[in-house]
Amino acid sequence: MQCKYCFYNDVSTTRHESSMGLMSREVASSLLKNIFVSLSPRDIITFAFQGGEPSLAGLGFFYFFASEAEKLSPRNVEINYTFQTNGMLIDDDWCDFFIEKNVLVGLSLDGYLHDENRFDKTGEKTLSRVLEKKNMLDKRGVTYNILWVLTGKSSIQTNRVWDFIVRENLKYVQFVPCLEMISPSANRVDTLTPQKFYRFYAALFQQWKREVKNGNIINIRLFDDLANLYMTKQHIACGISGRCTPQIVVEANGNVYPCDFYAMDEYLVGNICTNSIEEIYNMIVSSTFISKNQRLHKWCDDCKYNMWCHGGCRRMFLAVYDEPCGMRMFLDKCINDLIRIATGIYRT
Repeated sequence: MQCKYCFYNDVSTTRHESSMGLMSREVASSLLKNIFVSLSPRDIITFAFQGGEPSLAGLGFFYFFASEAEKLSPRNVEINYTFQTNGMLIDDDWCDFFIEKNVLVGLSLDGYLHDENRFDKTGEKTLSRVLEKKNMLDKRGVTYNILWVLTGKSSIQTNRVWDFIVRENLKYVQFVPCLEMISPSANRVDTLTPQKFYRFYAALFQQWKREVKNGNIINIRLFDDLANLYMTKQHIACGISGRCTPQIVVEANGNVYPCDFYAMDEYLVGNICTNSIEEIYNMIVSSTFISKNQRLHKWCDDCKYNMWCHGGCRRMFLAVYDEPCGMRMFLDKCINDLIRIATGIYRT
């Protein structure tokens, strides 16, 4: 596919070598050996496959990867998989793999506006084909959630967004802000702004609240993350703590970056084939990426919601946290109702 707002295509074009191709089995084996030698019984690890489009590597690669992981893993290490896909190549054989390995699938689906930005390589629209794949996942019982890019246009049409969610019986939805592109040559798209972020989520919350009252709980990622933060006091969502935490993002050739939004030459920290996990982790922690964590914005000083976002993700600053802060406006309007509903849901 050739999606207008592909953030990976935007980021990778800034590198000296934009495409690393497909990961070879040799690199995958080195990756697994380096990871598992550092793990102990009862550790938990998640391998999250993204792209571009990971299914282009072929189903055989993933059976090989899972087989190698099971062979090399120390006893009693829990292995989890997630797989982010546009769905175009998914068939029954892929579903067999997802079910056998208990893979959590993230399906990219932008609802009624899908066809405005997500085309195949010939320029044809893709919504009808992706919906067929979504129905296949439903029929086969594959665990999946929806990854929906929230553009400026879709943010002001909340009723249509919600109607699509209910009509298609979507139970787990994560809205991903459409961000300003980094590369000067990138397509210009209808990006999100803090005001649009606020208006969208404030209106969506009212729709969601009505469904909850009717006994239909639809999991919206932002609401879930905020509810979890209130109930457990733990920051499990990347970016919600206001600080960048070390991630290990591995390119096809083994190069490692601290964040998929910043898979650029200046943030390269090592290679998974030649550096141990401990070395890579320490390089990320001491890297300029982590050390130049943003300070709280001047308008955060007197904000009563610092415990909820701590200034937010720096890559999403212009889309969410710039003044007037969209997150602050949303919390002002909805947080008390969200806490009340979350307390009822998670204590029953």
